[in-house]
Amino acid sequence: MKTLLLLVMSFATYADDFKTTQDKLVSAMDSSIRTDKEKQRDRNRRPISTLKFFGLRDNMKVVELIPGGGWYTKLLAPTLKEKGDFSVAYGTSRIQKKLLNTDNFKNVKVLAESSKMFRKDGAKFYSIENTDLDTKKVDMVLTFRNYHNFDFEGRKAMNDAAYKALKVGGIYGVVDHTRRHMQGDDNENRRRIDPVLAIKEIQDAGFKLVDYSDLHYRPDDELRYEVGRKTVTGNTDRFTLKFVKVRK
Repeated sequence: MKTLLLLVMSFATYADDFKTTQDKLVSAMDSSIRTDKEKQRDRNRRPISTLKFFGLRDNMKVVELIPGGGWYTKLLAPTLKEKGDFSVAYGTSRIQKKLLNTDNFKNVKVLAESSKMFRKDGAKFYSIENTDLDTKKVDMVLTFRNYHNFDFEGRKAMNDAAYKALKVGGIYGVVDHTRRHMQGDDNENRRRIDPVLAIKEIQDAGFKLVDYSDLHYRPDDELRYEVGRKTVTGNTDRFTLKFVKVRK
């Protein structure tokens, strides 16, 4: 009975702990800085459930890799502003010009400013250089729908940089569009990646896979077509993987 009570108390504490974070995320989702188009994607991307799965808390030190146009940045930065620490790295030029110079986002740090993302002549995928994040004891590193963009060396460099920056016990969260297992490259799957391959590569960097979620599982995505096709976009099957750094 005592053990059961302790478990119930533990789960209650966990739920209360996330409630504060959730309230801040809800507030960020309602912000006028987000466009209508961005808000329309909330139902599909399910940011609160996704960030709860990864274990986000408002007092964490968090790095977002390849923030793109800032869809998740607009949620993470306000949530972590008061008690946490939030940074972005790699491919940050768009949000530096349009977002980070506004008052509400001046607390966001930009790491690895000398990093360079580029395609080699004739290459389909990006390479990346100068990936060192130059930060330590990070609680969480996140990247959303970006892993597929890089060649093997680029993915390895990104995984190694995340591992180096995280504290022991820190979380590496990866979401991306699903490709069929062991399927070769073609014109329809360039922006998809095999989740088994991703798991292998990330574990090779030293991480341990601790959980996965079916939050973004879409049984009607046949994994046959480019994610930008009108029949697929907004309804792609995505894998959601949670890794932990287990040792220095």
